Amino acid sequence: MLERYALAKSSGFRAVECAFPYDFPKEEIAAAKENLGLEQILINTYPGANLGFAALENHQPQFMESLNRSIEYCQALKCSRLHIMSGKVSGDVQGSEEVLKDNLIKALPLLEQAGIVGLIEPINPYWVPNYFLNDFNVGQRLVQEINHPNLMLMLDIFHLQYLLGNLGNNVSKLLPFSGHVQIAQVPDRHEPNSEGENNYKYILQILERSNYQGWIGLEYIPQKGTDEGLRWVEEYGYSL
Repeated sequence: MLERYALAKSSGFRAVECAFPYDFPKEEIAAAKENLGLEQILINTYPGANLGFAALENHQPQFMESLNRSIEYCQALKCSRLHIMSGKVSGDVQGSEEVLKDNLIKALPLLEQAGIVGLIEPINPYWVPNYFLNDFNVGQRLVQEINHPNLMLMLDIFHLQYLLGNLGNNVSKLLPFSGHVQIAQVPDRHEPNSEGENNYKYILQILERSNYQGWIGLEYIPQKGTDEGLRWVEEYGYSL
């Protein structure tokens, strides 16, 4: 993990995401990040064995414990975006949306006090079966109903294409409710300019026209290595 920060810096990145830093002391990760002059953009909540707790019935204590631990890491890393993971569910999930909403509401005072925006991310079932939050319409509704500046959507366009498609309209529709954007090609999750379903030159232009001011996370699997894969950034007229 600590070596990856140095590798990110050597590849030209000024900012990084990290899904799960919890196997390493937060002080060591913070020191590595600070020594390299990198900005920490995002981490995920501590996932446990089930990719989160937020939508799991009878797991409210575990959710709050994971949230508090994750906030401690955010504070150490000076990270202002936290992906709150819903968790995998099975059987009767009728009450899971209410559990998720209740947990998110309870999390807001802690997030607000720490200066952190909580993000909820709809994830497609082809890549992560049984993940509860697998619907952008549900995610948008929760954000709108709770209506708090410390809760927003994670707009992962890889998952959006799987779940809704119609990216030209849906990116514009969801962006006002979104606090972070991630990209990868569909279906193989490679670089944006690799063969696949999404025209990322067009999608990135939509973000520009919508005046999106945040970071874009490159959450893809490089085909031939990180540095070689990054050629698309300059090819598209951008920089890291």
